[in-house]
Amino acid sequence: MKLLEDRIRKDGVIREGNVLKVDSFLNHQMDIELFREIGKEFKRRFADVEINKILTIEASGIGIACVAAEYFGVPVVFAKKNKTKNIAGDVYTTRVESFTHGRVFDIIVSKQFLGKGDKVLLIDDFLANGKALEGLAELVHEAGAELAGAGIVIEKGFQRGGDAIRAKGIRLESLAIVESMDEKTGTIVFRENN
Repeated sequence: MKLLEDRIRKDGVIREGNVLKVDSFLNHQMDIELFREIGKEFKRRFADVEINKILTIEASGIGIACVAAEYFGVPVVFAKKNKTKNIAGDVYTTRVESFTHGRVFDIIVSKQFLGKGDKVLLIDDFLANGKALEGLAELVHEAGAELAGAGIVIEKGFQRGGDAIRAKGIRLESLAIVESMDEKTGTIVFRENN
């Protein structure tokens, strides 16, 4: 998605440790006009499959998932990273390792909102090591729901996550795939024909 790649080149900041900061427009301050274009693109790419729920993980994926859900006309469910008092009853749970936070989280979804008959699209902002997507896919499987695919805004193609997800047979649509980035020069190279 050229619009997204151009924005990453313009406003993305490369930091040590393969960190790409896009918090000025994607995952801290949110550019809703850009989110609308992202939502339209996810709808275009997944137009051939039935989807009745979007599942994401807190926190950065929620805004993107909500805007995308407008184009699909479906609700968004988000996996929480901590069990709270307002989640009553039975839950699906799994553990995921966060590349960004460098720690492991238990993620939780109430059984009330995910189950048999659901056709689920996973949406998230970043794909690095693939653990968050693997965890979300595990929740979908545990619920007896059908996984329609996964939509990622930015995939780090030089890390193993995308390959691991694709090897599991999960349909993965990434809007921008970063092949390499250089902290010293600020250069970002994207995969062609994405």
